[in-house]
Amino acid sequence: MLPTDMNQTLRGLSSKEAKRRLLEYGENVIYHKKRLRPIIAFVRKFNSPLLLMLIGTSIVSLFLGQAVSAVIILVMVILSAVMDFLNTRKSEDVAEALVSQVSSTATVRRDGVKTEILISLIVPGDIIELSAGDVVPADCRVVVADDLFVNQSSLTGESFPVEKYADTEKGAALLGQNEDLPLNSDTAVFMGSSVVTGFATAVVLRTGKSAEFGRIAGNLSKPEDETDFDRGIRNFSMFVMRLTLVMVTVVFFLNAALKHNIFDSFLFSVAIAVGLTPELLPVIMAVSLSRGSLVMSKKKVIVKNLSAIQNFGGMNILCTDKTGTLTDDKITLVKCLDIEGVDSKEVLIQTYLSSVMHTAKRGAMDKAIEEHGKMDVSDYKKVDEIPFDFHRRRDSVVIDHGSERTLICKGAPKNIFDDCSFYQRSGKILPFSSEVKDEAQKVYNHLSGEGYRVLAISEKKVKQEERSVYKKEEEMELCFAGFAAFLDPPKKSVIPTLLELEGLHVEVKVLTGDSEILTERICKDIGLPIKGVLHGEEIAELSDSELSAKIGGVNIFARVSPEQKERIVLLLRKQGNVVGYLGDGINDAPVLKAADVGISVNNAVDVAKETADIILLDKSLEVLKDGIIEGRKTFQNTLKYIKMGFSSNFGNMFSMMGASAFLPFLPMLSSQILFNNFLYDLSQTTLSSDNLDEEDTIYPLRWNTHYFGKYIAVFGFVSSVFDFITFYLLYKVFSLGAEGFQTGWFIESIATQVLIIYIIRTKRVPFFKSWPSFPVIFSTLGIVALAWIIPFTALGRILSFQPLSPFVLFSIAGIVVSYLFIGEWAKTIFYRVYKKAL
Repeated sequence: MLPTDMNQTLRGLSSKEAKRRLLEYGENVIYHKKRLRPIIAFVRKFNSPLLLMLIGTSIVSLFLGQAVSAVIILVMVILSAVMDFLNTRKSEDVAEALVSQVSSTATVRRDGVKTEILISLIVPGDIIELSAGDVVPADCRVVVADDLFVNQSSLTGESFPVEKYADTEKGAALLGQNEDLPLNSDTAVFMGSSVVTGFATAVVLRTGKSAEFGRIAGNLSKPEDETDFDRGIRNFSMFVMRLTLVMVTVVFFLNAALKHNIFDSFLFSVAIAVGLTPELLPVIMAVSLSRGSLVMSKKKVIVKNLSAIQNFGGMNILCTDKTGTLTDDKITLVKCLDIEGVDSKEVLIQTYLSSVMHTAKRGAMDKAIEEHGKMDVSDYKKVDEIPFDFHRRRDSVVIDHGSERTLICKGAPKNIFDDCSFYQRSGKILPFSSEVKDEAQKVYNHLSGEGYRVLAISEKKVKQEERSVYKKEEEMELCFAGFAAFLDPPKKSVIPTLLELEGLHVEVKVLTGDSEILTERICKDIGLPIKGVLHGEEIAELSDSELSAKIGGVNIFARVSPEQKERIVLLLRKQGNVVGYLGDGINDAPVLKAADVGISVNNAVDVAKETADIILLDKSLEVLKDGIIEGRKTFQNTLKYIKMGFSSNFGNMFSMMGASAFLPFLPMLSSQILFNNFLYDLSQTTLSSDNLDEEDTIYPLRWNTHYFGKYIAVFGFVSSVFDFITFYLLYKVFSLGAEGFQTGWFIESIATQVLIIYIIRTKRVPFFKSWPSFPVIFSTLGIVALAWIIPFTALGRILSFQPLSPFVLFSIAGIVVSYLFIGEWAKTIFYRVYKKAL
């Protein structure tokens, strides 16, 4: 049974009990994970369907004599694995960086004696001593406090030191590791925070991975969750592998059954497998992402993790705090009120004098007071000032005005109330009774509830004499004047950006630790419609299924803890959303990692910046919007390669299967297929620079394997129809032999595969309403021209091609033009049927 008597509690644990608890709870270490040896961790990165498929393709290409293709594919595979490896190491480095922020020893009481021990040996129930400059070694409940102010900005983002008080009841109870310790508790101190002033005795409640700091470090050391983009790539890769396996098997056995040469049939089917593999996909993605990253950097968006650009483009929900995003992130003096809560010019003058005459260390509120509006104070003369300290929580100035000398004091309302004996009302000085104090407290509570930061203003007439030095003891029997209310005002420039984000189908959800009253008012001021509000206390009472059912209809989450933010983000992702999270504190780091896209800002804490995928040089939704559009452009150009390549490739493969059934020879040699693929891939390398239509960036983009299957089926079928028309003309009408047939189909295949990009790249009518970029036009027309010239060269003879007559070439050109027209018609019908297609 744990002791409950305070005197006994303050003696601390016995050495024997401390050892027992060390075995029970473990060492007070926040990062235990043993890192894999770099070489082993790197090798494991190749365990991906797409990379394994590309490695297989590289081996097959080498086997078929295509050494250059094999090397290019292998280099791209290695680069992809290197990027994944570096991202994983980054996460582990971030977790270890957190460990370095905790000191190595602490003062504890064991067996009633103070002793210095390693923090790793601290256990729940230990009594620790804290003083100015100490880093708190565990999550604790304060049981004795003397002028204790703690800086916990690394955990909560609060820029000012927070005062902590003693809680003798809970401290004495030693409730252990299961006690809830909210970060906003004024009787708890947390691992990693630092003591600014004062002294304290505290009882340890949570250590190691159970502490808030440990929980964050543990989350950061976990492997990255699979993002929407990663999941899409994996599903797509599996789809291609299954389809390729089926088609290659059918082609091989069909050719073998028709008594074609077994070895040639094998090479032919293997070449088909190479042709179906998206070997250029890593190249296209790398070039597109690198180009997108460069463009985004010019728009104040720094991309750390290139694959995050795709997730950025697919993002349909943005979760953000309001500070600095929806507000100016700048304290502003909004109003000065008397004790009745009425605007008062007299209080404003006193507030201004207390600030402008104050020359010691000045804070954000002093700057806000001066920026509120300049006043003529030439009739006032400063005599002295009493600087701010954390114990008094106020500062004072002494000024002369005519024959009067006045001490004006501003500070924390509670401290000011305690030293007031009088107050001003309608020009009269009246006693500051307990009833009046309650009245003033109500006004203060109302202002605080609306989210204002409040200073109390008071004054005292002092005797005008020769002395010019005043001490803090003068701050007694003050006359209460009123309140100065400050606010971080709404950012007006965000209003049009919110409308643009809505037009981009990105929903903004506000996750904040501030009150719902303040948050709702800020949202109303900037025109953000309030769909629903959930409070942190309500969220704590809901199960995951209950919360999941509610969050879709809520866009303001107020008074939420970091753990609740992470829970909300994960549940939104579980519903199929692509979620971005904007945060800048240590406590935001796990949420940044949990999101599909972690977004931070340049002045964030190091851990947040290290965890984020994207860093904004300006904390602005306008910058975010530009990044989203650029992400969608990058994603669209990657999808063009996939849609174009697979519809054409699979169409050609189906054609080969059909041709094998009636031709006495192979429709194309394996070397010709590989050369066809090489030229085709070469023509696609400029796609990353292609132009996009305005409507291409309106909707979030997702990998949709089901959609790709339909797209491939429709356009592959159209491609095959024209292939069979070509087969008929070449074999039946022109009666060409094997070399002539293979040459004719080669140039028709290249032309249809490459030129279809003009149709597929846009939902509009090509050239009339949408132009491709010049590099795309140059590369595609250049490759088609080269393919039609090659049969007349020495290289053509090496590849077993033969020159064709002008009439045959003219007929093939007619087939290509007809194919493009029918392809445009099929595209129009397809998008009418699948209106939400990519």
